[in-house]
Amino acid sequence: MEKADITIIGAGVIGLAIAAEIARPDLSVFILEKNNAHGGGISSRNSEVIHGGMYYPEGSLKASLCIDGNRMLYEIASKHNLPHKRTGKLIVAVKKEEGEDLERLYDNGRKNGVTSLELISKKHASTMEPNVQVEAALYSPDTGIIGVHDLMNYYLARAQSRKAQIVYQTKVMQIEKDSSPYRIFTHNAKSETFEFSSAVVINAAGLESDTIANMIGGSYHLHYCKGDYCSISGVKTGVVQRLIYPVPAKKRIGLGVHLTMDLNGRFKLGPDTTYIDRKEDYNVAPEKAEFFYQSAGKFLPFLKKENIHPDMAGIRPKLQGPDDDFHDFVIKEDSPGFINLVGIESPGMTASPAIARFVRKML
Repeated sequence: MEKADITIIGAGVIGLAIAAEIARPDLSVFILEKNNAHGGGISSRNSEVIHGGMYYPEGSLKASLCIDGNRMLYEIASKHNLPHKRTGKLIVAVKKEEGEDLERLYDNGRKNGVTSLELISKKHASTMEPNVQVEAALYSPDTGIIGVHDLMNYYLARAQSRKAQIVYQTKVMQIEKDSSPYRIFTHNAKSETFEFSSAVVINAAGLESDTIANMIGGSYHLHYCKGDYCSISGVKTGVVQRLIYPVPAKKRIGLGVHLTMDLNGRFKLGPDTTYIDRKEDYNVAPEKAEFFYQSAGKFLPFLKKENIHPDMAGIRPKLQGPDDDFHDFVIKEDSPGFINLVGIESPGMTASPAIARFVRKML
């Protein structure tokens, strides 16, 4: 039987970051990916935002790993010439009573160690972004954007330079625990079965991470929460210089329909939050354009209905159900040598280098 030292299940941004961190020439490290390319799932269907870390409860993994990851990601991008931009972000109150929400968010961010946050007045916000309509705002200068595909390509190249191997079109069907190593049973694109053993298994399977964890006795249950996006056309490039976010939902299900831009300056709205049945449905209904117009038009008065068009969608692998309070990342060794990463949604991309370092320390 073939043997591996470490097997990473999932070649999204998290699995690739971990591979880049732990691979070395004297270890046999394999990355298993069910699709025919890396990053084809949730990692390629997000806003590409480098988050600041002010949203998450003090002491949570989401907070600490986001803040560490923010710093590490900018360092990686600068050192290796990965396309990125420190745009900054305004979280805006469109009603006076939302000013209290901004103050709570500011206080929470400061508790988490986000020292760069600044509460700004309506006048100051209008000076920074004259085309945005607000009553007050919270300014996050360390929020930015990065090309997620460039980041994943960097992680993969680094892992492969350290002799890690990636195997595509390979789906894990079953995992058994022997006296020492784990036996992993897989199917390839031709439905051929291949079996091998691995001393260590790292589950970074994204939307299927609960399924993988439960193969060795876990009891996880993910909820699929869809986020649709709409593109914007007919609006002059540069009309807004920063990312613009509304005050977030009370239970942190999502961050609200917000305005982001890509590295070419193209604007996009989204994502919203809709819990769905457990299937990968990435269609965006035409009527979402109207909803996005009504949501974003409250603080982006220059938008017209004809500017907004259904675009793409992503799915969050949430441990938090629609009526639940906040759920943190799970990064846990549930069985000796078997590390599960379950519920790794936003700010997963931002946190990816910090998550990888966290897993390496666990090993």
